[in-house]
Amino acid sequence: MNAFTAKSASPNLTRRLYLSALGMLGLASGLTPCSVAAKKPEAMEAIAKIVGSNSIQDGRVKLVIPPLVESGNLVVLKLSIESPMTASNYVKAVHVIAEGNPLPNIFSAYFTPRSGRADLTTRVRLADSQRVWAIAHMSDGSFWQGHADTLVTLSACTESV
Repeated sequence: MNAFTAKSASPNLTRRLYLSALGMLGLASGLTPCSVAAKKPEAMEAIAKIVGSNSIQDGRVKLVIPPLVESGNLVVLKLSIESPMTASNYVKAVHVIAEGNPLPNIFSAYFTPRSGRADLTTRVRLADSQRVWAIAHMSDGSFWQGHADTLVTLSACTESV
């Protein structure tokens, strides 16, 4: 009788299948919150109001939010947009959208060529763990986007009774 008989292989095979299934379930449960990329309808409507029928390109917009935030009441948000900021090529506006907030359009900032750079740092309130979008409107009419995901342990923007 060799080591590959059905009788001796079945306990090992069953145990291996069981352990690999548990491992895959653990891996899948850890990845599921991060892999949900669909935008909420309110956020999609806010973005549609900003860009209209124009297309949005990825890049040029760098949005930085801490990946883990203890409280959503004051979240530091840093934003920079690549642009020469000349009279013919500059950032006109940037709009920040938070998918999980009751009112997704957090704020808009406006720039001119005299701004020098299209950078800003501010604090925002986030209702829950979510993806935050920044959409830059350039002087040539193009739109560029960037995003950041954050995990909020204590939510803000909630109503207390």
